[in-house]
Amino acid sequence: MRTLWNILLSAYPLLRRSSCRCFYGEQCWPKDSEFTALASQLSQPLLHPAPPESACYPVDNPSGNCSDVILNTSNGRWRSQQPGSMQAPNFETFIFNNGTISACYLNTALGVPCKQGSVPVTGVDARSVHDVQATVKFAAGRNLRLVVKNTGHDLLGRSTAHGSLLLWTHNLKNITYNENFVPEGAPSQKTYKAMILGAGVQWHEAYDAAEANGRFILGGLSHGASVGASGGWILGGGHSAFSARHGLGVDNVLQFTVVTANGDYLVVNDHQNPDLFWALRGGGGGTFAVVISTIYLTHDPFPLTAITIQSKFSTPNIAQEVITEYVKIHPALADAGWGGYSTAGKQALEFSYVAPNVSLASANATIDPFVRFAQLATGGAVQSSLISYGSFYEWYSAMFVAGEELGFNFEMGSRLIPREMFEDNPAKVANAILAVETGVSFLFVAGGTVSKVDPESMGLNPAWRKALAHVILQVSWEEGQPISEIRKVEQQIRDGTMILDSVAPESGAYFNEASLYETNPQKTFFGLHYDKLRSIKARYDPHDLFVVINGVGSEDWDKSLTCRH
Repeated sequence: MRTLWNILLSAYPLLRRSSCRCFYGEQCWPKDSEFTALASQLSQPLLHPAPPESACYPVDNPSGNCSDVILNTSNGRWRSQQPGSMQAPNFETFIFNNGTISACYLNTALGVPCKQGSVPVTGVDARSVHDVQATVKFAAGRNLRLVVKNTGHDLLGRSTAHGSLLLWTHNLKNITYNENFVPEGAPSQKTYKAMILGAGVQWHEAYDAAEANGRFILGGLSHGASVGASGGWILGGGHSAFSARHGLGVDNVLQFTVVTANGDYLVVNDHQNPDLFWALRGGGGGTFAVVISTIYLTHDPFPLTAITIQSKFSTPNIAQEVITEYVKIHPALADAGWGGYSTAGKQALEFSYVAPNVSLASANATIDPFVRFAQLATGGAVQSSLISYGSFYEWYSAMFVAGEELGFNFEMGSRLIPREMFEDNPAKVANAILAVETGVSFLFVAGGTVSKVDPESMGLNPAWRKALAHVILQVSWEEGQPISEIRKVEQQIRDGTMILDSVAPESGAYFNEASLYETNPQKTFFGLHYDKLRSIKARYDPHDLFVVINGVGSEDWDKSLTCRH
C-alpha cells in the first residue's frame, strides 16, 4: 500500500514543474505539431532567431552574410532589425551557474564555437493584435518563458532569455496623426493633437512623422534614434533633453492599447482601466501587458539654441573647482527649460545642452559666467560654441541622425540626483563624480516641468520628481573575456554605483539605465510605489507570464527567473 509520503515523492517533479517555467530542451517544451498549430494562427511564419554573429560561422549558419554583420554591427537601426540581436551583445550571452559562457562572438579568431546564448530559440513576428493574442495564450497555456522585444535597446537584458519564446513587436509600425484625438471613455470632448505610434515604431520614424505634420513630439535621443517609442523607453519613464520643458515621456502619454496575460485587448487611459494606466507609466516594460500602441500628446514646434562646452583639467583641484561650479548652475538652467548631456571625469568636462525657445544672445548671457569661471580656473583650457536652430527637427537632423556606435559589451550603474543636492552641497556631487574611476555621463533630463507633476499621478519612481540629473557610469569589455574578468566588471559597477548612491541614498535610479546588481531593486527603481505596482500586476497578470529581471514581482523568482522561490 502506498503511503501519503510516497505519493508526494512520486508527484514531486510535477509539483516542481508547476512552479517553474518550461524551457527549450526540456520534455515539456512544445512539440513541432504544437508550433505548427500556432503558426496556422499567425500572419507570418515562425521565427528561429539566432545571434547575428552566427553568420560568421558557416557550419552553424551556412546562409549567413558575415560581411553584412561586420559592416553593420555598430549600427543600431540594423541591429534592431535582427530578431536575435541585442544592442549590447553581452545580453545575447548566457552564463551558467558554473561560470560556463554560452555565446556567439563576432571575433571568430577566438576559436570559441558559436552558441545560442540568451537568444530565444523560437519567435513570433507580430504584425497584428491577433498575432500578439495568439502568442500570449500559447505561452501562458504551456508555462513558457515569454520575452517581449522591439529593438533590443535593453540595458538590463529584459527582452531576451535563454530557452524562451520571443514575441517580436518590431514590425508593428503604424503611425497616425490625429488633430482631434479624444481618449476613449473621456467624459468631455476636449481634443488633443496626438500621434498614435505602433509598438514597433522607433524614434527616427516618429520624428519624421511629427515633422511632416508640423508638430514636436517628446522622445528619446540617441545617435541613429533607433530606440523604440512604445516599449521599454516609455514604460520605464522616458527621458529627453527637452524634459525640463515638456516633461518625461510618461507625462505626455494620453492612452495605450495593450494585450494582457489572458489575451484581452484593452484600451488603457485615465478613464478606462485607470489602474493599469497608472502602472504602465513608469512600472517597467515587459511586466504588465504587451503594448500594441501608444498615443502621445504633441506640441507646437519651437526654435532653440544649442550650447557645447569643453573644459580640460590639469590638476584634481581644478577639476573639483570647475565641476562644482558646473553643478551649481543647474537649478536655474532647469527652471529655464534647458537640458542635455555631458561627460565628466578627472581629465575633462564636456557638455552639449539645448535652450528651447531661447535666443542666441540670451543663451550666451546665461552660460557666459560659467565659461568665464572655467577659463579662469583652467588657464584658458575651455572651448565653447553656440548655434541657433529653427526647430527641434533641424537640430536633431544635425546632431543625432548619424554617428551611432553600438554593438559592444557594456553595463551601467546610475542614480537620480535630487535638486536639493545641487543647491545645498554641489561640492559633494562634484566629489562623487570625480571619485568614479570610469567617469560619468551626466544626463540633464529632469527638473522644470518634470518636478511639477504630481508624483502620485502615475507609477513612476517618485525620485524623478525631485531630481535634476540622471548620472550614469558605464563599463565596457572586449568579447571573449573569461568569467573572472566579467566578475571584475560587475564589481566596478557595484563600486561606482555605491559612490553615486552616497550623494543621495534615499533617491533612486532610472529602471531603463541602471545596475543589474542593486541590493534592493524594488526600492531603487520604484520607491514607495512598489506595493501598489505589485498589486496592479497581480490583478492583470496573476500567474506572472510577464516577469523581467529586477521588475515588479521578480523577487518571487530565482535569479534566472526559472522557478518561483
